[in-house]
Amino acid sequence: MNILDEIVAAKRQEVATARTLRPEAVIRAAAEACNRPVHSLKETLANTPGGIIAEFKRRSPSKGFIHPGARIEEIVPGYAAAGASAISVLTDNPFFGGSADDLLHARRRTALPLLRKDFIIDEFQICEARIWGADAVLLIASVLSPDETLSLARYAHSLKLEVLLELHDANELCCLNKYVDVVGVNNRDLKSFSTDPARSFELVEQLPAETIKVSESGLSDPGVVRELKAAGFNGFLMGEIFMKEADPAQALARFMAEL
Repeated sequence: MNILDEIVAAKRQEVATARTLRPEAVIRAAAEACNRPVHSLKETLANTPGGIIAEFKRRSPSKGFIHPGARIEEIVPGYAAAGASAISVLTDNPFFGGSADDLLHARRRTALPLLRKDFIIDEFQICEARIWGADAVLLIASVLSPDETLSLARYAHSLKLEVLLELHDANELCCLNKYVDVVGVNNRDLKSFSTDPARSFELVEQLPAETIKVSESGLSDPGVVRELKAAGFNGFLMGEIFMKEADPAQALARFMAEL
């Protein structure tokens, strides 16, 4: 069993446990009743020059803790002040050290679009995302069938949430559907966790021209980001390069200056 298989297996158990603690009918009703305005990730990336989706991440399965004492109350406002276009918040706890509280605290401290970054396999998690303050959810084609992707993306839209669909290769293009707002190309192999930005350059030409495109993971060189922008990418999801520093917001500000 590879890392991705382990994460998905743990996520299925996590969702099953959550259902015993909070009845599904209750959480669906709460999500459907939520009238909090949603900040569009799609429109923001289409209309801001930097396009950096700065990620809050304490640890990763491959590298362990990156920034164990990170305080979202400090880093999220700092990211916003440094010029981030949007913010990604890891909510997975066992593998990434995140939590629902991280997303809730982030929502109270910024009006930037917030992406719930997690391994979403069930509508229950999309309800959680709406309640916790997300504006968009991540769907990962590697762990979903085309039918599952369609169903989850449609349900996200019913709750006024946008969808970022993450692809890893051309075989996953079949997961694209009309409810996908943003397409991400993950440069990380989720089985080995190695990264290579070449994945983005290889896949971009096979994506619909009108699609808002995001390159994810393994980005640290401003020159490569400029090349990706020239190739057609609107956004760049980056976390470790900033989170490994003592002051992630300052690291983002330096990167933005180099761009």
